[in-house]
Amino acid sequence: MEFNEKLQELRKSKGLTQEELAEALYVSRTAISKWESGRGYPSIDSLKEISKFFSVTIDELLSSEKIVTIAERENKSNIRNICDLLFGITDLMSILLIILPLYPKTINDFIYSVPLFEYTESAPFYGAIYWIMFVSFFLIGAIKTFFNYKKIEKGRNITTNISITAGIIAVLFLAITRQAYAIIVAFILIVVKAIILMKYKGHI
Repeated sequence: MEFNEKLQELRKSKGLTQEELAEALYVSRTAISKWESGRGYPSIDSLKEISKFFSVTIDELLSSEKIVTIAERENKSNIRNICDLLFGITDLMSILLIILPLYPKTINDFIYSVPLFEYTESAPFYGAIYWIMFVSFFLIGAIKTFFNYKKIEKGRNITTNISITAGIIAVLFLAITRQAYAIIVAFILIVVKAIILMKYKGHI
C-alpha cells in the first residue's frame, strides 16, 4: 500500500476530514489533499507528526528508500535557502557603495574621500548611473530575501542571474569611470556572490 493510501486509511479510521487532520498536524488542507492524492510527500517533520498522531512508526508509513529521498530533498532545499539568504544579504550590503567614503572630492586643492551622496566631481549622468545601479542592487537583495522568507520558488533564479549580471556591469562601469575604491567594494561583493553560488552548486 502506498503512502497516500495509508494516510487516507488512517484518517478515515479516526473519522477525520482533511480539514480536521490538517488542523491536528498544523499544516494546510491543501497539503493533506496533495499527500492523499499521491502528488507529493510530507517533510520529515510532518512525517514525525503523522507518526505520533496515528501512533504508527515512520517505517510503517514509508519505505526506507523513500525516507532517504525525502531527507536528501530537504537537505538540498535547506542549503538553497541558506545560500539564497546569504546572496540576498550580500546584495543588501551594496548600500556600502552609497554610504562609505569611496569617491574623490577636491576641496581647496586637497582630495578627500566622500560618500556617494556628497560626490559631485563627475558628470550628473555618471552620478545618476551610480545611484541607479546601487539602489537596484539593494532592491534585488530585498526581493531575494523576501522570496526566501516567504519560500517563493518562482523568480529566485531570475533575481540571482540579474544580480550577477548587474554586478559584472557595475564593476566594468566603475573601472571605466576610474572609481578605484568603489570598484574594490563592488568586486568583493561579486566575489562573495560567486563563492556562495559555487558552494550551492557543490552541494547539489
